Amino acid sequence: MSAKIIIVEDEPSICENVVYALEADGFSVSTAATGRAALDLLKAQEFSLVILDVGLPDMTGFEVCREIRKTRALPVLFLTARSSEVDRVVGLEIGGDDYVVKPFSPRELVARVRAILRRVSAVPLPVQSPDTAVPLVIDDVRCQAIYFGTALNLSRYEFRMLKAFATHPGRVFSREQLMDHASEEPDASMERTVDTHVKTLRARMRSVRAGLDPIVTHRGMGYSLLETWPADA
Repeated sequence: MSAKIIIVEDEPSICENVVYALEADGFSVSTAATGRAALDLLKAQEFSLVILDVGLPDMTGFEVCREIRKTRALPVLFLTARSSEVDRVVGLEIGGDDYVVKPFSPRELVARVRAILRRVSAVPLPVQSPDTAVPLVIDDVRCQAIYFGTALNLSRYEFRMLKAFATHPGRVFSREQLMDHASEEPDASMERTVDTHVKTLRARMRSVRAGLDPIVTHRGMGYSLLETWPADA
C-alpha cells in the first residue's frame, strides 16, 4: 500500500501542483484548505505524513502542528512563503521534520517527502504479537511509542531518541550518538539538549508507570534503555 499524504494548503493552484507531483510519484493524497479541516481528517484517517502550510485562514500551521503533536508523532513538512531563520527554527523546534519555502520545485518537494519517510522508517523493528506482553513498542507506521499500552505524547526528537534506545536495549549511547539519531543537524545541537530530551522522556514514561525509570544514566558515558525489565513492571 502506498504512503498516504495529507496536504494542508489554502491556495488551490499550489495544492493542485503538489497533488499532481505526489500522485505521479505513486502517493495517495488527501487535501484540506483549513487547519480545522485537516485536524478532523487526521482524526478520521491514518496518514504517513503531513504537508502543512504555515499561513492558513483559520489558524497557523504552527498551531496545527502543536495540535498534532499532542497525540501523534506524525512527520510534518512545513510549506510556506516565510523564509526567515526565526520561522524555520520555530517550525523545526515545535516538531516539524522539514521546511520548504515557496516558490519551490515540486520534484524537490517529492524528494524531501521520500527522504522523511525513509528516515522515520529506517530501522525495521519486529512485529509484536498482541498476545505478547511488551512494555515498549515502537510503531513506525504511526510514528508512535506505545508504553504499557499507552501512546506517549512525544516530540519528533524524543520519538527518534526512544526509537534508538528501543532498537538496541542495553546499549550505552553517548550524547553525541543520541544527537545523531535525533537531529538532522546534530552539529548545531548541544549535549544539554540531549539531557533535556532524556529528562522529558523519563517524565512522560513515569506518567504511565510512576515507579519505573527504564532509562539508565551512565555517568561520563551516556544513557541506555533497560535490557531486562523488572518482573513486576
